[in-house]
Amino acid sequence: MTTHTPMMQQYLQVKAQHEDAFLFFRLGDFYELFFTDATEASQILEITLTSRDASGGRERIPMCGVPYHSAAGYIETLVRKGHKVAICEQTEDPKNVKGIVKREVVRIVTPGTMTEGKTIDANTNHFIGAADSIDGDNYALAYLDLATGEGKVEYVDGDERTLIAEIEALGMKEVVVGEGLHIALSDSMAKRNIVLSIEHSEETQETDLFDQVPANVREACGMLLAYVNRTQKTALDHIRPFEFIQKQAKLSIDANSMRNLELIQSIRSGGKEGTLYWLLDETVTAMGARKLKMWIHQPLAEQRAIENRLDTVTELIEEFFLRDELQTNLKEVYDLERLAGRISMGSASGRDLAQLRNSLRRVPAIKQSLQDSSQPLLSQFAKRIDSCEETLAILEAAVAENPPLSVKEGGIIKDGYHDRLDQYRDASKNGKAWLAELEREERERTGIKTLKIGYNRIFGYFIEITKSNIHLADLERYERKQTLANAERYITPELKEKEDLILNAEAEGQELEYQLFSAVREDMKTHIRRVQQLASVLSELDVLLAFAVVSEKRNYVKPIFHAGKALEIKNGRHPVVEKMMDHSLYVPNSCKLAEVANMLLITGPNMSGKSTYMRQVALTVVMAQIGCYVPCEDALLPVTDQIFTRIGAADDLASGQSTFMMEMMESQHAIANATAQSLLLFDEIGRGTSTYDGMALAQAMMEHIHNEIGANTLFSTHYHELTNLDKELTRLENVHVAAMEQDGKVVFLHKVMAGPADKSYGIYVAELAGLPAPLLVRAKSLLTAFEGKEKAVMHEEEQPQQLTFFDVQKEEPQAAGPLSTAEQEVLADLAGYDALNTTPLQAFQYIYELKEKLSSKKG
Repeated sequence: MTTHTPMMQQYLQVKAQHEDAFLFFRLGDFYELFFTDATEASQILEITLTSRDASGGRERIPMCGVPYHSAAGYIETLVRKGHKVAICEQTEDPKNVKGIVKREVVRIVTPGTMTEGKTIDANTNHFIGAADSIDGDNYALAYLDLATGEGKVEYVDGDERTLIAEIEALGMKEVVVGEGLHIALSDSMAKRNIVLSIEHSEETQETDLFDQVPANVREACGMLLAYVNRTQKTALDHIRPFEFIQKQAKLSIDANSMRNLELIQSIRSGGKEGTLYWLLDETVTAMGARKLKMWIHQPLAEQRAIENRLDTVTELIEEFFLRDELQTNLKEVYDLERLAGRISMGSASGRDLAQLRNSLRRVPAIKQSLQDSSQPLLSQFAKRIDSCEETLAILEAAVAENPPLSVKEGGIIKDGYHDRLDQYRDASKNGKAWLAELEREERERTGIKTLKIGYNRIFGYFIEITKSNIHLADLERYERKQTLANAERYITPELKEKEDLILNAEAEGQELEYQLFSAVREDMKTHIRRVQQLASVLSELDVLLAFAVVSEKRNYVKPIFHAGKALEIKNGRHPVVEKMMDHSLYVPNSCKLAEVANMLLITGPNMSGKSTYMRQVALTVVMAQIGCYVPCEDALLPVTDQIFTRIGAADDLASGQSTFMMEMMESQHAIANATAQSLLLFDEIGRGTSTYDGMALAQAMMEHIHNEIGANTLFSTHYHELTNLDKELTRLENVHVAAMEQDGKVVFLHKVMAGPADKSYGIYVAELAGLPAPLLVRAKSLLTAFEGKEKAVMHEEEQPQQLTFFDVQKEEPQAAGPLSTAEQEVLADLAGYDALNTTPLQAFQYIYELKEKLSSKKG
């Protein structure tokens, strides 16, 4: 049996309590990792793996380590890759202890609780969540941004897929659950790189943090709070009372719809550019940018609240000079929410306190500007601003103008704040002046121009003389202190006396200054709630100013809301597309959904703009319900409760679902949850299966929405047969995106017009893509054959049957001129290809392979 050393026994005891985390074990100036932790961490961090004796020479174990002063970067790397890190510190001074120094885990850093680092975007909330099953069909989802103290909780109606979608939409990296839900969600979360953590208890101590939330969601809040307290092991006074998200007060947008509409994240790049957030982000503070994202994620669904925001934006648009003045002052306001978080967790530096003070200095001017406004809502807004005068007074008196980042090397506390500290500083300052004067005198006395007075921590102050000048020194007064290769260091009785005074004053002054700084930082904890409330109001002002700036710059208009369902947008524009292209080239389009006709069936060729048209309607609704003006000439809108979109084709690789399965699942979710006040956008439903399967599904879906739900609906399709449904569905109208043929070429007009399209122009689009001319000729021949056969079938009143390329293999190709061998091989492949049972991605790949085959044969 192996007997470990006492230090290693201590390590194993601590590690046994944190088996799911890398244990950073403090030994001197390093954090060391052992056993499997060392093996795995050395690979992830790309650091050297070594070994050490752990049992008196009988066993060597794997070991690696990182310097404690640069450990933050290594910890961030591990956490970013989905791991947890338990930081174990020495909790006793080794000078006062015989034997093993006591060590304890002082904090556990997890993907959901990391608040600082190079990869942390201050403009984004970083939520850690907790999920709890309320009953078989509902969940409570609580989430908290530990850096800002912002906590929310909401009901999630639906199955596990709906819960996961909401977790993804909020961008969570970690979710806390009980054991039962852990089993149910484990695989799904692992595929999405979301850490699932188990918490057995919930916060039961008396707290006002749950006063605003219903009883049946408090367990999720308590579980989350218990986990955060257990891992952070510090005061968390900055956590605000949890806000309950009332479903009926918010416009619900599921994760799929947020992705399809590119509200916050671009589908193409995964970044900000090309999103609605990118368009609207004219905010000047980090807390304003975060609030803008949350408003986009959770637009309003109460008419009065929406109109109040819109009216405030109107007043800001009218007050150009006031708007500029407010933004100028807001630019000087730091991130008050994150500063409050650092103060609460005891990690705030002197520089943080100075930033808080500098921010509060700007608040009176912001408040006064609003008070002086002749606009009623803006002057009312001023009353919500708390200038926090008491907080500012403390910081003005205590904190130096430009304190250093370090909290233990002095320079934080302002002169005049504390008499004893001033005395220490005076002794230290005058002592240094005395040293400079002594150095000058000794140079004159000895004639040694290179003589200097220096200092190091081991020998203290000294007079240094190069060896070539030693014969000039007064060795009766100089006592040798240290010998170097090229110099000798001396001390005199008067220098020794002054050294004690200077060093004691500096050391004791730094110690006293740290105590005073800690007291001020602790005092600031009592001001946190007021600072957070101020931050909330200023961030709201920042977002409304951004709306005013964007609306004026881009010529947006104020939407009008009404209590019905009708939606009328005159000459609407896609705001993001318009920004990315020349405004003069953008073709605007109107959209009218009437009370008696609120379904549009949209036909037209690919690339003509059907998807853009549908998205611009949805984005107009979202912009209006977050309180922003909208891109059109006029807008009459209902208050929409939910938006569901099925736009674009994308496989869900994480769950192994095909494009068509994802299409059906998203459609099912929309149909199951939509109400008469919802907005549904369906693009090309059924294209992932055979023609008649897809057509049947699309028609049945439209009939169900029309007859059972009654939601405002935009439905685009290439199935022209469906355009006859307007004779059966009274609330359905046909529109099409116009195109025209000119000199044998197709021209897209990007204009939505009444009535159905006459054709799809698919072969023209293929021609634009550069497919070979013989292939296109053959395709036109096949299309003529298909259309002829379908007409014959319809004439004979036979049952519809699926057409494939096999149906026309015996027909003579209508090629222009003799074909090469390569072209004949390609046409033979094409004739046997079942295009109607092919996904778009597979078709593109097949066409690419044909093109490559032709190119290689020609080469």
